[in-house]
Amino acid sequence: MTDNRNTILAVILSGFVLIAWQYFYNMPAMEKQRALQQTQAELHKTTPQPTASGTPSATPQPGSAGAPSAPQIANQPAQPTVSREAAIAASPRVKIDTPRLTGSIALKGARIDDLALVQYRETVDPKSPPIILYSPSGTAEPYYAEFGWVAGTAGTKVPDRTTDWQQEGANSLTPSTPVMLKYDNGEGLTFRRTVTIDDHYLFSIKDEVTNVGNAPVKLFPFALISRHGTPQVSGYYILHEGLIGYLGEQGLQEKAYKAVGEAPAIGNGGHGFEFNNVTNAWLGITDKYWASALLPDTSATLKARFVAEPGTQIRYQTDYLQSEQTVPIGGTTTTNARLFAGAKEAGVVGINFPLAGHGGYNKELGLNHFDLLIDWGWFYFITKPMFLGLDFFYRFFGNFGISILLVTVIVKLLFFPLANKSYASMAKMKSVQPQLQALKERFPDDKVKQQQEMMEIYRKEKINPVAGCLPVVIQIPVFFSLYKVLFVTIEMRHAPFFGWIKDLSAPDPTNLFNLFGLIPFDPTTIPLFGHYLALGIWPIIMGITMWFQMKLNPTPPDPTQQMIFNWMPLIFTFMLAGFPAGLVIYWAWNNTLSVLQQSFIMRRNGVKVELFDNLKATFAKKAT
Repeated sequence: MTDNRNTILAVILSGFVLIAWQYFYNMPAMEKQRALQQTQAELHKTTPQPTASGTPSATPQPGSAGAPSAPQIANQPAQPTVSREAAIAASPRVKIDTPRLTGSIALKGARIDDLALVQYRETVDPKSPPIILYSPSGTAEPYYAEFGWVAGTAGTKVPDRTTDWQQEGANSLTPSTPVMLKYDNGEGLTFRRTVTIDDHYLFSIKDEVTNVGNAPVKLFPFALISRHGTPQVSGYYILHEGLIGYLGEQGLQEKAYKAVGEAPAIGNGGHGFEFNNVTNAWLGITDKYWASALLPDTSATLKARFVAEPGTQIRYQTDYLQSEQTVPIGGTTTTNARLFAGAKEAGVVGINFPLAGHGGYNKELGLNHFDLLIDWGWFYFITKPMFLGLDFFYRFFGNFGISILLVTVIVKLLFFPLANKSYASMAKMKSVQPQLQALKERFPDDKVKQQQEMMEIYRKEKINPVAGCLPVVIQIPVFFSLYKVLFVTIEMRHAPFFGWIKDLSAPDPTNLFNLFGLIPFDPTTIPLFGHYLALGIWPIIMGITMWFQMKLNPTPPDPTQQMIFNWMPLIFTFMLAGFPAGLVIYWAWNNTLSVLQQSFIMRRNGVKVELFDNLKATFAKKAT
């Protein structure tokens, strides 16, 4: 039957997409996540002994002729690593204390190299360690931001990574108390730095240079973010993790760590990409949920770079060099810089979308598409509205699981006319089944004539023969947009539902194959097919709702079609088991609404709803 063939085609297409998604995305990511958790556990168990000095880090170098080059990565031998605590204790520091960030600024080099995100934890356990964003040079994974000047006048002494700055005052850096640092080079130049921070993740750095010497001095302001070692990434093609920036007219630039390391040689021993004469730009390094970005003045002209230095521990750096500034005798020059370092919260970063209501830094600072720090993907025109809808209902109910249920209803209402046409057409197709069966008996050996007469019946009854595909086809873009939102947005991370679902962005933690936790064994660790043994309660509920949806239609007479209809819910149950719980909850709820909607339309069109008859027939066959 044509309607059954169309439904089977739509189901097979969806199944193929899901299987491919599971194989190419979910399985590799689960392996990488498990390896990352093991590595983190080992790191927590071991505490390296401190050594006398840390690993050298990125240092700006002047150019040999004309204008200086951008800050270069120092090519120095690696040193033994020390514990993070020992590295922090090795240098005098200024404490950072805000509602969202804690850490410190090292007075040696004036680096921001110690940051923890106190509102986010490594696991759903609120007692687990906070997320560490920055760590000092010399630790296992150095990651920091640095600001300063490159000398344009030969022989000018400027502060560098070894410079000891002095704090003016003794206060901590808080949203209400800025920090002031000072350095005198002993040659007539005094460098003053004022650091402020808001109650989210934005540092503002104001640098002033006063010249009391006997000659004007030329300086080039720079800023850099340096990360040592290639971090563990999620490994999903739909998510960018690495170096990123929106560089004026050159637009969005996303470079994976591997791409930067394999890029052409630039600088002194590094590889990477250079972007000259850039204005209205920002650049940084992004993880799945966290990011660090330099936000220069939007009117400044920059020479920006993404750089990697090969070695025992590869070092990645994103930096910029501004235009020359001259400090006259008896004069002062000033430059301003900004640093975003924290979680990629949509309301903080900003959403550039009509009626979004989330301006964030993107709007507040007049930045150039800073919302793209969150990887909304190519289908942002679906993904962003999906997030905004979820976020809207979350503000009322305080639960993203409820938001998913309500957004599913909204999506159903939006597509109600189209779905009604589809289901109505399917109902009409069922009503003409006796006529189609008569055609087969009338022209048993003439398939062409059968098709011609069949199409004539469809024309007279105003039936769309491909209508059966529409409900599933409509669901696919919604499915993937919700998947994207669950996967990339920090708001969904560790967002609970009810009961055992503590994280909607992670798979259902229960498992049928260990009797839902009664047996102390993780079936997913079994080699080769363990990935397919993550069968929790919600995937089972989803499979049951899909089985009901299949049973809503008459049993197809063809044995092959019967087999596909019987096995498809089970296949989908195992395929979706490894997906985020929020997505499985959406699919189960959507199936339930579809069954109710289709049953109503079938009754309205005078077609018998055969759901319960088919269920009875199924169990009757099993009983015999």
